[in-house]
Amino acid sequence: MLTKKQYELLMFIEKRLRSTGISPSFDEMKDALDLKSKSGIHRLITGLEERGFIRRLPHRARALEILRLPENSGMGEPVQAAAPAPAIASAAPPDASADRAGLRPNVIRGQFSGALPGVPTARGAAEAVDLPLYGKIAAGTPIEALRDSSTTVPVPSTLLGTGDHYALTVEGDSMIDAGILDGDTVVIRRCETADNGSIVVALVDAQEATLKRLRRKGTSIALEPANAKYETKVFGPDRVTIQGRLVGLLREY
Repeated sequence: MLTKKQYELLMFIEKRLRSTGISPSFDEMKDALDLKSKSGIHRLITGLEERGFIRRLPHRARALEILRLPENSGMGEPVQAAAPAPAIASAAPPDASADRAGLRPNVIRGQFSGALPGVPTARGAAEAVDLPLYGKIAAGTPIEALRDSSTTVPVPSTLLGTGDHYALTVEGDSMIDAGILDGDTVVIRRCETADNGSIVVALVDAQEATLKRLRRKGTSIALEPANAKYETKVFGPDRVTIQGRLVGLLREY
């Protein structure tokens, strides 16, 4: 799921690459989407990159590669700005880096079609609780708009503690060095504030939800990824709303 502007930008880039083979400039993208500044375009491109739709080619100006298109785009195979060099990924194993940083999330492994492996059944003291699975984090949609309880995921009650909880599916690789991988299901405790350094669901400009580490300095709020490919974004306090804090993680194999 993409925001309307993210979708419009992705399809504009795709159309330009198909017709000319050259990525549009930031000014051209700004004009095409009727935005007032290029900073908005930069944020949209970063969002598309984190979600795995595009890739910025290193050391080349205006070079974007489209990796995939939305299922409802009706387009064929994505095109590239030019033949890029093979991508080389060099990252420590997520569990190891997360361990060094002291940020390893609680991970429950296995298939979740029924009772979780190792979780007591009705005879035990810790039954599974069905949490609403609202959708994909980093999908560019406020959590409130995803509040559909028709889809649930079972979670051990001992993982939850007090408070209201929900689950989200992770999309993208912006938090891999914290042990949070594409396709994982994160368990979120609903809250409006969080300690510095917590991994939170943050809503930016009342329209884009993202999972990042929270950093505060003075009145500024920084949303920090756990992947060196992406840069930390700094916002004024009026632009960021905390919608929950990470308390656990589920992973299927």
